[in-house]
Amino acid sequence: MGAVAATFEMAGFRALLELADDALILGHRLSEWCGHAPTLEEDLALANMGLDLLGQARALYAHAGEIEGKGRGEDDLAFLRRERDYVNCLLVERPNGDFAATMARQLYFAAFMHPFWRAIAASSNDATLAGIAAKAEKEMAYHLRHCGEWVIRLGDGTAESARRMQAAVDELHRYTGELFEASPVREKAVADGLLPDPGTVRAEWERTIAMVFSQAGLTAPEVRVPQSGGREGLHGEDMGHLLAEMQFMQRAYPGLTW
Repeated sequence: MGAVAATFEMAGFRALLELADDALILGHRLSEWCGHAPTLEEDLALANMGLDLLGQARALYAHAGEIEGKGRGEDDLAFLRRERDYVNCLLVERPNGDFAATMARQLYFAAFMHPFWRAIAASSNDATLAGIAAKAEKEMAYHLRHCGEWVIRLGDGTAESARRMQAAVDELHRYTGELFEASPVREKAVADGLLPDPGTVRAEWERTIAMVFSQAGLTAPEVRVPQSGGREGLHGEDMGHLLAEMQFMQRAYPGLTW
């Protein structure tokens, strides 16, 4: 029984890290827009979406630390791991680019996480995770609506905004397949009833993206070489720069508390 429990704990810990790392890294990317968004209203909207994701990451890291049972808290898991230890998908670490690229990235992610959080809330045998998911689902519904409206506005706008929006879609679409991949540890978490299979929300994700693209006049590109590896800790160069900035304070002043 001890070995079985340990296996469940390992799978649960790693599965929560994947969710938490996605939220943390994308939240940090959105925070980079603070003071640089095209309008004051959008500056506030992006900051608020980043805070939503940070709140999700905090709750997930805290719960993961409890499952791990080694005394690591949310700050340890967020700031004191090396690049290869992060298991976020590659999509969320992609640089912000222009405003169109940020909205496309957010649309792809929110269109997946909204139904996935809903499925977690409805099916997870972990009451704490189900509670986190119930709150996160509502937050992601706003993210999906907000960025979906921007993708439509830019895609169906001027020739320049349409060009930039299509370019963003062409660049980022190749990273979306990883959202639906189940790593070996996540497969164990699915089998144990902690998480639903991410593949079960793919049809809804495709319908959402198709509906938005239809209104925006955008075309989803053919993906010949899908990009993945983030779940195994294989990240691009941009991830190293992101972590150097995000982790600076905690590493420069270990154990710092407010």
